[in-house]
Amino acid sequence: MAPIALQQEDHIRDAQFAKSMHGKSVDVRGGFSSMLYKDREAHKAASDDYWKHWDNKSAGTETVDTREARKAEYGTLTRHYYDLATDIYEWGWGACFHFCRFAYGEAFGRAIARHEHYLAHMMQIREGMRVLDVGCGVGGPTREIAKFTGAKIVGLNNSDYQIERATRYAAMEGLSQHLTFTKGDFMADRRKQMCFPANSFDAVYAIEATVHAPSLEGVYSQIYRVLKPGGVFGVYEWLMTEAYDNDNPHHREIRLGIEQGDGISNMVKISEALEAIKAAGFELEIAEDLAAHADARPWYYPLDGDLRMASSLGDVVTIARMTRLGRWLAHGMVGSLERIGLVPKGTKKTADSLGFAAECLVAGGKEKLFTPMYLMIARKPRA
Repeated sequence: MAPIALQQEDHIRDAQFAKSMHGKSVDVRGGFSSMLYKDREAHKAASDDYWKHWDNKSAGTETVDTREARKAEYGTLTRHYYDLATDIYEWGWGACFHFCRFAYGEAFGRAIARHEHYLAHMMQIREGMRVLDVGCGVGGPTREIAKFTGAKIVGLNNSDYQIERATRYAAMEGLSQHLTFTKGDFMADRRKQMCFPANSFDAVYAIEATVHAPSLEGVYSQIYRVLKPGGVFGVYEWLMTEAYDNDNPHHREIRLGIEQGDGISNMVKISEALEAIKAAGFELEIAEDLAAHADARPWYYPLDGDLRMASSLGDVVTIARMTRLGRWLAHGMVGSLERIGLVPKGTKKTADSLGFAAECLVAGGKEKLFTPMYLMIARKPRA
């Protein structure tokens, strides 16, 4: 693997920017109401820095150099993406930023929790273990897995805003004794940007997060480093399937739409992920595309806006937001709030990008080009 040039971390700069942009929105309930408290100039700076990687860079004109430029600034790209998108995620999806499988009649929230429980079960996480959650978001899965297993979990995140929200939510649920959240880049070299000593954790998991790394081998190698000998790593990975053909313009448009709308610098195929986890030194125990199962409803059904598949009144509300009409109404409202100055300019552009990404995710799922839940369970050898 060619070495990845890592971005230098600057925690003081990042914390100051997060405080400037988000201010007291950290302490607001979350979602839509948090959008009203952003600093306009800081929001514009984040938006400009994020969109410089995507504006006027279509699938038809994409080059290797374009992708390499995004990889070179993966840390800033991801951080500013979540500066812009976190509140929209919480409003439209909830505190658990991931997909899941659906059993017959299973409500959205229950299915999300079951997906988290399944990973913890497959990894055999249990009480007394010290566990690392790589890319923990606002801590929804972290809290659920802590309650399910009794383990003590450390959440690692590159977003100061999400760390503050995750810490607040943990305190609200009385979980502060079980959970801590720390700032860090999950890529590293001898500078040890993943800020833990070697052999620190009994288990490490990542739920749809390591896709933000510019190199899967790089992030898997750092996870290997911080795991104790005999420790287990479990991941739900976002990957293009082997059916994906980068020379096919339609396939490229789907991949680029997902990357742009989800803050991803470089998404790769399943075969590359399998090579990466083995190259990092792991013994691979399980490798399975959970999206390939013939479930009662596909993983992408909430994004597809098919209200006929809803299993509860709450699901109807969630999925109604994802219909074309629901997105048109919501994005129109955001545009109106922009015009009267209640939310920063650029908020609608972010929402529109998430909407287009949803369409690409659905297309990728239906055409079997993409999976958000390629499960890998791997172990660090004992000796």
